[in-house]
Amino acid sequence: MEKLLRSGIKEAVRTLYGVVADDDLLQIQKTRKEFEGDFTLVVFPLSKTSRRSPEQTAREIGEYLTEKIDAVSGYNVIRGFLNLTISPEEWGRRLAEMYADTGYGFLEAGPGAETVVIEFSSPNTNKPLHLGHIRNNLLGFSLSRIISAAGNRVIRTNIVNDRGIHICKSMIAWQKYGKGRTPASEGMKGDHFVGDYYVLFEKKLKEQAADLIAAGNSPEEARENAPLMQEARRLLLKWEAGDPETVQLWQMMNSWVYEGFDVTYRALGVEFDKIYYESDTYKTGREIVLRSLEQGHLIRREDGSVWIDLTADRLDQKLLLRSDGTAVYMTQDLGTAVIRYNDYHFDRHIYVVGNEQNYHFQVLTLALQRMGFEWAKGLHHFSYGMVELPEGKMKSREGTVVDADDLIGEMTVTATVMSQELGKLGGYSQDEKENICRQIGLGALKYFILKVDPKKNMTFNPQESIDFNGNTGPFIQYTYARIRSVLKKAEDTGVADRSDDTDGLIPNAKEISVIRLLNDFRQIVPEAARELSPALIANYCYDLAREFNQFYHDYSILGEEDKSMRNFRLRLSDLTGRVLEKGLYLLGIEAPERM
Repeated sequence: MEKLLRSGIKEAVRTLYGVVADDDLLQIQKTRKEFEGDFTLVVFPLSKTSRRSPEQTAREIGEYLTEKIDAVSGYNVIRGFLNLTISPEEWGRRLAEMYADTGYGFLEAGPGAETVVIEFSSPNTNKPLHLGHIRNNLLGFSLSRIISAAGNRVIRTNIVNDRGIHICKSMIAWQKYGKGRTPASEGMKGDHFVGDYYVLFEKKLKEQAADLIAAGNSPEEARENAPLMQEARRLLLKWEAGDPETVQLWQMMNSWVYEGFDVTYRALGVEFDKIYYESDTYKTGREIVLRSLEQGHLIRREDGSVWIDLTADRLDQKLLLRSDGTAVYMTQDLGTAVIRYNDYHFDRHIYVVGNEQNYHFQVLTLALQRMGFEWAKGLHHFSYGMVELPEGKMKSREGTVVDADDLIGEMTVTATVMSQELGKLGGYSQDEKENICRQIGLGALKYFILKVDPKKNMTFNPQESIDFNGNTGPFIQYTYARIRSVLKKAEDTGVADRSDDTDGLIPNAKEISVIRLLNDFRQIVPEAARELSPALIANYCYDLAREFNQFYHDYSILGEEDKSMRNFRLRLSDLTGRVLEKGLYLLGIEAPERM
């Protein structure tokens, strides 16, 4: 529709003023709800071309369009804004065009498409996934689908932080206090089992630090000098030196964690094309650092540590290798970025990481460019806000986080209880009930998180997320299921005549409202990809579901006596269902056929 208007407006400017208008002068947007019209042309930029006032220019262009373009049925001028009304007949034609397009709204990755690597999840192997990881995973996975649907080649990657002082803490705690226990012997998921030893380490460390503080040490000195912390640091050195016994313990405990992670990823419906491991990539990072040191890009201090000086870029100096030669997170990320570029020669690389790491990714991008990697200009940190609970922040060290597995289970239970109370589970087998409640529970969780602007901090409230009314996942899922039910009944009763011609039918105002939103879908997907915002898709789905339900409430579909109108409404319903299903897919949410 915008393409048609843009072409008509350019022709109007050429005919009326003898000038070919540049595309950037034609600012077309949806008309604001408080004004009459469908699309608005911002006329101010054209005033110099027309040599008339914005109001006169708007009237002249409006008159031309209503006379020359059948699709435009009227206009009004509000100061320098030209509001254009699209005819009902044109909206009817638009529905037919969209309905015939089986791939409507999604683009294929053709020649010249960008290759985009998206990194998300990035868990540590010292603890299970929690609510914060859920927001990360849901954002990353949704972005991968949105960017792909906008016509790009997308590679989903994960970097597992499987080395460093954090896993050594769990290892030391298990050695000292584990007494040979395993996840199997305790009947626990492996990631939960190892995470408990991380929490135990911190508990014992606090006890040791308290004694040192009482002896006159500062809190920071006490933590660093405590015997447990010293043991963990020695274990890290032994691991980096390849000590067989240490490496064997590390491999065993990490294998427990990976098995646990896989269960959670499957439950969330999240998957990756490639998983990288810090234990591999840090080696490449260290080689890059040492080579850059030889080339004079870096600084070696008297204690042997290696730094990069970014003060000229208004940052500071950043540690890349410790004095004992061990690598830091930045070293690993340098190596991972180079390996990934060699693997995929990406155009863009998006890191889905919380906003507390903003500085880290500024340094990473500048450091790689300083080292001669020009492609590092394509690195982008997708910085999102933290997710909290009504009672406040979560703390991994203290074991006060909301566990991802527990939350997924609780959402399914809550969905089951609410569905039973509303009487929505009648006539289903037990397996069907369990599957539908799983879909509703996860849909509620995912939608509640993804509908929020990712840049903002958010508070997650499980009870608010599961509601069959309002701006929730279950409301949209229920609308889709309602549409599928109508279409199935139409087929079963034989009232859906697909061959019937609906051309020339004039939709009413409610139908036009739905068609307008369906028309927006082809713009909302690329916009969400540009803005990196699943929230745009989520809230679009809600608006479409709400508008369709208002139409459904006011007008009969299967009970419509006019055959052509009935089939027109069935097509409208069918396309709405297809678009809702695609929108939910982009959010990683399943669309139940029945609810």
